[in-house]
Parts: sequence; C-alpha cells; structure tokens
Amino acid sequence: MPIKAVITLKTSSSYTETSRYSELLKKSLRLIEHRGPDGSQDWVSADGTIGLGHCRLAINDLSRAGSQPMHSDDGKVHAVVIGEIYEYDKLRQSCKDLGYNFASHSDSELILALYTLHGAPDMFNHLRGEFSFVVVDERRHTKRVIAARDRFGVKPLFWSVQDDRICFAPEAKAFLGLGWTPEWDVDSIVSSKWLASERTMFKGVQKLLPGYWMEVNEASGISIRQYWDQQYPSKNNTENRSVEEMVLSVRELLVDAVRVRLRADVPIGIYLSGGIDSSAVAGILRHLVREKREKFGSSGSGYVPNIKCFTVAYPDSAYDESEVVTRTAEALGINCFKRYIDEKSLADDFENAVYHAEHHNFDLNSVAKYTLSSLAQEHGVKVVLSGEGSDDLFGGYAYFASDFLRDDDTSMPDSMLSKNPEQRRKLQSRVIQEIQEVIKPQGVKLYCGPHDKEAHLKDDMTLSSVLSWFPRGEIFEDWVQADQIDMRTAHLESYSPDQKTKMQGWHPLHKGLYTWTKSILANIDLTCLGDRSEMGHSIEGRPPFLDHCLAEYVNSLPPGVKMRHLPHNTKGLSDENASDYWWKDSGSALQSVMEKWILREAVRPFITEEIYHRRKLMFLAPIRWSRDGPLHTMFRKILTQESVSSLGFVSWHYVESALERGFGEAADGSCFRAVLFAASWVTLSKRFGVRKATMNNSQGEQDISTA
Repeated sequence: MPIKAVITLKTSSSYTETSRYSELLKKSLRLIEHRGPDGSQDWVSADGTIGLGHCRLAINDLSRAGSQPMHSDDGKVHAVVIGEIYEYDKLRQSCKDLGYNFASHSDSELILALYTLHGAPDMFNHLRGEFSFVVVDERRHTKRVIAARDRFGVKPLFWSVQDDRICFAPEAKAFLGLGWTPEWDVDSIVSSKWLASERTMFKGVQKLLPGYWMEVNEASGISIRQYWDQQYPSKNNTENRSVEEMVLSVRELLVDAVRVRLRADVPIGIYLSGGIDSSAVAGILRHLVREKREKFGSSGSGYVPNIKCFTVAYPDSAYDESEVVTRTAEALGINCFKRYIDEKSLADDFENAVYHAEHHNFDLNSVAKYTLSSLAQEHGVKVVLSGEGSDDLFGGYAYFASDFLRDDDTSMPDSMLSKNPEQRRKLQSRVIQEIQEVIKPQGVKLYCGPHDKEAHLKDDMTLSSVLSWFPRGEIFEDWVQADQIDMRTAHLESYSPDQKTKMQGWHPLHKGLYTWTKSILANIDLTCLGDRSEMGHSIEGRPPFLDHCLAEYVNSLPPGVKMRHLPHNTKGLSDENASDYWWKDSGSALQSVMEKWILREAVRPFITEEIYHRRKLMFLAPIRWSRDGPLHTMFRKILTQESVSSLGFVSWHYVESALERGFGEAADGSCFRAVLFAASWVTLSKRFGVRKATMNNSQGEQDISTA
C-alpha cells in the first residue's frame, strides 16, 4: 500500500493543470507498482495545490472501501498509508466511541481517524505498528500536511523539493516521474552520512528518520520533530527485578507482539533461518495457532500445517543453514520451502536487488533476501513474519561483546565481572583481538579513523564495526580522498545534542545497541534486507521483535541479562557451532560471552534444544567465488572502464585491479567487496540516469534542522 507522493503546487485550479498533476502522480506510481500491484488511485485538491497517489497491496479489507487515498466523512482530511497498524479492534472501538464514522475495515483508516480525533503529535501515543503516512488537512484556512514514519523505520519515507513542490515517496525512484534529475551526494557516500543521518546517496533527497514526523504549511514551511526514541536506564541504576520476572515479562511481550501481527485477510508466512530469532517467532506462532486458537491471516485457526516457512539454501556451503531449518520445521510440524541459491541466481538477481535497495551493500546477502522473497510470492503469501531486530535489542552480534565488557554492570553488582574489573578488561582485549582475526578473512578491517588509535576499539567497538563494512580509501578518486573524511566524526555529528547527552549516562553496551539501531538496523537490515527486498516482490514484512512495547521493556533491562559472561559454558555447543563464523574454539574469549541470554530463556518453551544451544551466525552470503564464473562474468560486464569512469568519484584503476584480485582460489575479500560497491553504483547510475559527479557538484544539501 505505498504512499506515492504529496505534491504542493503553486498553480491555479484549472482543469488542465489538475489533469496534468494527476498524470504526474500516475507516472510516478508506475515506477513503484511493485509495492502495490492490486490497483492505484490518485487525488488532487480542488485548488490544484496538493496531490496524493497510492498503489495498493491489499492485505486488510480487500474490498474497494479499503482503497486509498482515504478521505474523512466531511471530505476535509485525506491520507495515504503504508504498513500495518495493530490492535485494530481496540483502536477502532475507541475511535467510534469518540464519534468517528469508519468507511472501511482497513487498518489504514485508523490513521485518518486518529489524526481527526487527536491531531499530531498526540495521535502517535495510540499507534502501534510499522508504517509511514501522509495526511492532508484542509480544515484550516492554511492547509496542513503531516508526514510520519514508524519508530524503528521498518517502513520508508523519502522527501525531496522539486521545483515548487515538496514530494514524499517510499522509494526515491518515484521522484523520477516528477522530473527529478538524480545526482550523487559524494560527501554522504564517502563519509557514510547516509548511514546515520537524514542524507541519502542522492543530492536533494532526504529520508524522514525513524520516530520522526514532519509538518508542512504555507505559514511556517517545513518543521521536523521527534515523537519517539529509544531510552536506556542510567548505568548507575541498581536492578530490583528478579531474573525470573524479567524472563517472564520478555516472554509475554514477545508472544503478544507475534499475536497482533497475525491479522490479515490474506495468507501469512514466515522467513525462517537456523537462528533463535526467526525460530522463536515460528514456535510462538505455532503455539498461538494450535493452543490458543488464534486466527492466522486468511488460513483460519488451529491448523498448523497451513503455516508456511521460507528459507535460503546455499548448496555445499559453510553458510548453509537449511538442514537446521528443516529440523526446526519438522519439530514444529510446519511446511518448509527452500530457495536454493547458487552463483548463477545471485548473478541473475544482483542488478534488480540493487535497483530496489537504492544503495550499495557490503554483501550478497541482500540479493539472497531479494530472491527469497520471490519464493513467498510464488506461494501466494503476501505477509511474512521475520526475526529482524532481535540482535539489535538483545545484543546478538559479537561486536557488542567488547562494549559489554568495557564497563562494570553496576545493576548486577554480584556478578563475577563486577567483582573483578581487571579480569573484565583483559577479557575485553582478547575479544577485540579475536574479532579482528575472524573478520579479516571476510575482507574487513575495523575502522578507527585517520588517526588510528587502538583506544577507539576499546572505547567504542560498535561504531568501529559499523563503519568497517563500508567503502573507503583507494576505491575513490584522488579528489575525493583528498578531503581526509573521518567517518567516525561524521557519524557522531548526526546525533543531536540531546542524544549525545543521554548516551553519556548509559552503559557502553546500550550505547552500542543505540548506535547499531540508528545505522545498520534502520538503513541496511530494514532496507535491502527488509522492506525493499520484500516489496520488490510485493511482500509485506512484519518483524515482531521491533514492536515498541517489547522494545521499551527490553531496553530497560540490565546489560548482564542481554549478554552474559559464562566462563565455563561450553556444554551443549556442538563442534559445528564452535567453528561457526564468530567462534574460534571452545576456549575463546568470545565463546565465554553468551549473546541474547535472556531471549534464550524467554523463548525456550517454543524452540528446539538445538536452537536453544546454537550460537549466533550472521546472515551473510559466501564471498569466495571462482574466476570466470557467473558472478565474475556479470561483474566484468557491469564494470567497464566507461561505466566506472562515468560515476566520476570512483577509481577505475582500483576497480580494474579488484576485479582480478577478488575472485579465484586466492581471492582477496576486500577486493570482492569493492567490486560489490562499484557494481552497485554503476547499476544505480544506469537505472536512475545519475549525473556524473565532479569536484564542483559533489556536496549534498545541508540537513534540515530537527527538533
């Protein structure tokens, strides 16, 4: 159900002009038709100043009454919405009690009702879900436009000023229908500002940040405000809750987060991997359907075999988890469907995956996720639950171990680490060394900035890790490298003074989790591994772990129950797990830190013992590929001297060398990733018609200040 655009126009209301803007909306809608193939409509205000367009992915209320744009009963308030609003029955009844008359049974109409009754920002107190929307209010003498995005950024919302219009869309490509001429924001790309700030890879195109809303009116122009942010307790707090109470509360909140996401008038499925996150969602879903008789989309209730899960299989690869998935599905009694992904399928889907993502990525996992979504589509599934967000809430990545060990957890003063700070510091040093050793074969070196200090890693491992996966150095032309951009500084500058002040009082683990959710989660995991790869095949993703009711409680928990030091805990870890991507051997420092400890305890009733004991394995694709194979051949076709030089900011000589050094038995992982970056930029350049960057046009527009 994607938003197309809101267009403010400085024109008269003649029939000719109104028709012209309706055609512009239709042209833009066609560019994002994959987001809503079930029909499209547009509306232009009577005075020709505002237009709304929408292409529909019908999920709730499949009748014509659920079509958008939606209008209030007095015809004065209008809205377009994407995503889902949960607790439908409760919210609908409360709005009816206050006098709102619903015209449909679509959850999207709740946005119209809540705005009409409560206005902005008060309406956000009632919203639970994944959404972005635009509301047009014509009840005042001066028209008011409200745009907003959900708390974690599951659903996208971009905006741009084109000539005399401000436009909104879920994907930047929609702006092409309005006459947008794309240009690279080289500063944003090189500094990775697109990864944390409002900036994107394109000049003049910004994203509304998660948890923010925007108001546009003729009197005051554009104002952007934050309505929600993650909060963590002071690192000096003492925890009074028992561990048993915390485990039970996490369990209850997660079960409820899954429950509210089962409402749909279409079939629902699950993305299932070999990890605890999606396995927990699958197990809870089975529990709700079989034991609690909850309705599961259009499949009804109480019939577990109707549950379909979808997974990726890499034949003959260490990255393959499909056998674990098969065992989990068999134990739960649900249907499992596998998409076998080989080198040819990755090569075939690479350009389309990049086109939908609209940014470069450091791995082919985004292509695998894009391909996986086609499997759900083939099985007639429109909604898929996933495990996204769990690692970001509970401390699932090994990088977080360094920040966990950086300071005492004073909320749990009786723990061994709190009693022995010297041992904690030594353990942290070993963890940092081990992480450097295990990521080096992946072609990654931890980023510490131009003034390389080991202290950076001890003081802020998460930020160094975030920045390590993105391009820098020789891949860029000399005029770009001359600026000596410090990506750490650029990232930290994206935080407001209030955010920086709050972070100073948090435990380092919580600072790391906050940094990760504001960067990798919002702009990688929820884009090329989330909305964009899913909606490229007209699939709506629903991640229960990113339910804000659950997140607010998990954020309040002490660091020591998210990650836990278990120095003698090797029991139950199989040889396979001990040699997984992050783990060297049973005696390693990383092995002594159990990630997502409280989540394991909370979901144990719903998962197999194998999953309970299994350690974290990141969703990555293989990076070693044969010379002259399908991928190498494909990249050679994309990365010609002409195509790379036409970018303007990328060094052809470096890319030419990387094309040869990044493939074969002695492949250099960093060269392979450089090839991915360059091929992504060339693909976007060709598909979007991006203007060549030069030193004179390399800077993007300044960010709009936010409150």
